[in-house]
Amino acid sequence: MAVGVLMPKAGITVEECVISEWKVKKGDHVKVGDILFTYETDKAEFECESTAEGEILEIFYEDGDEVPVLVNVCAVGQPGDDISGSKEGTDVPTASAPAEAAAPAAAAAAPAAAAPAGNMAQGVLMPKAGITVEECVISEWKVKKGDHVKVGDILFTYETDKAEFECESTAEGEILDIFYEDGDEVPVLVNVCAVGKPGDCIVGLREGEEAPVAAPAAEAAPAAAPAATGSVKADAKVSPRARKTAAELGVDATAATGSGPYGRIVESDVKAYAASLPADAPVEQVSAAAAAAAAEAEYVDVKFSAVRKATAKAMTKSLSTMAQLTHCHSFDATAIQKLRKQIKANGEAMGLPNITLNDIVIYAVSRVILNHSDLNAIMPEDNVLRKYTNVHLGMAVDTPKGLMVPTIFNANKLSLAEISVEAKRLAKICQDGQATPDMLAGASFTVSNVGSLGVEMFTPVVNPPQVGILGVCGITTRVKEVNGEIKTYPAMSLCLSYDHRALDGTPASKFMKELCNALENFDLLMMK
Repeated sequence: MAVGVLMPKAGITVEECVISEWKVKKGDHVKVGDILFTYETDKAEFECESTAEGEILEIFYEDGDEVPVLVNVCAVGQPGDDISGSKEGTDVPTASAPAEAAAPAAAAAAPAAAAPAGNMAQGVLMPKAGITVEECVISEWKVKKGDHVKVGDILFTYETDKAEFECESTAEGEILDIFYEDGDEVPVLVNVCAVGKPGDCIVGLREGEEAPVAAPAAEAAPAAAPAATGSVKADAKVSPRARKTAAELGVDATAATGSGPYGRIVESDVKAYAASLPADAPVEQVSAAAAAAAAEAEYVDVKFSAVRKATAKAMTKSLSTMAQLTHCHSFDATAIQKLRKQIKANGEAMGLPNITLNDIVIYAVSRVILNHSDLNAIMPEDNVLRKYTNVHLGMAVDTPKGLMVPTIFNANKLSLAEISVEAKRLAKICQDGQATPDMLAGASFTVSNVGSLGVEMFTPVVNPPQVGILGVCGITTRVKEVNGEIKTYPAMSLCLSYDHRALDGTPASKFMKELCNALENFDLLMMK
């Protein structure tokens, strides 16, 4: 029977995608992970990788077709395999008597242990939620072993470096086994669980597992005696959560007896092992972490989170591939402070949201940057500058998971109040861990505000493929001469970092000059 390749669900709210371009044709041989086609949601483009190895037996949709998610787009298998039922809307034919009789007699005569009895269960893959995503972290399983699921049922939630998703089942049946736990980091396109009928074979579905040899293991291996206290299994597989718990308890995780799938050591195993140790346990039973805990630790090593790793990678790429330069300007913030006070005093009565100084800056940027198209742009490839007609503003948001940059699309068409509402909505979604790839992509320029933290000047780093980013600083008191008198005024600094490959210092400075003037005369800007 051929295997169908599903149209991925690239985001919780995505219901259908458009096939952009097929990269293979009928008759081509593909392997797991090969790019089959590119596809688009309403805001982003992705690549679909094959989840099966074999020949492309049939392609059900063409370039430009809109396809519902979790529907087979093609069939992969061996020449002659049955593809009936693979395409949406077709029924799977019942097996005919000749087909059943066609099984080779040699198979029936083979030893029972040489091949697992029963049908083969289906594996559910960890989705690839984005072209650059290589692994995801399982947040929480919504089902347990033994539960019955249907296609489309939510199996678990998982996280990439910046967003959280739900994984839907691609098969119907019973959850026969779960290969990874909450908190485990799983490579994309690897089976996370097995679904089928009770008794179906799951051997080989787990990553790195090979089919067993023909020896009847149950008879050949009587119940093993408990391992000697303190013995270490060099090849023991330990879940990340179990490893963390072991470090906290000061024991060697690999000394515990695994009760998880295929002997995997899970958190409960570590806790049980730690509880079984006598108070005067010999030193060799205690891990290096426990020995270090006997004295005050000099330092703690903390591994980067997925978001931190992604930020580090992006920032390193940015600074190593761009010719970045930063200009710092300041303006008199009297006008916007006055407006802010008026809004706080009367805004609620007029039905206005709580408009912040950052909302005001974003509004000004969305209007002024239209006159400076070299900054409202991205560089999709070397020596190509893609200038946007509308302004899609990225807005840096600090979250418990790290920095995220959601996009306010078509900000130039939104009023100040609408920008304020949208900015708060996106910030909350990010802080709640519910952002999707669509929300975090597509920006043509970014604004990063750290003024509330007392920063007076900094060098923001451009987020590729964008060519510019504006850093917004705090307000400080400065002096200036007005009609021959020295007066104090509230000054706000703005720092523009830009890619010198895309534009030069003069046009960058012209943008900053116009922006500062617009903010000093914000009431006039809103009248345009």
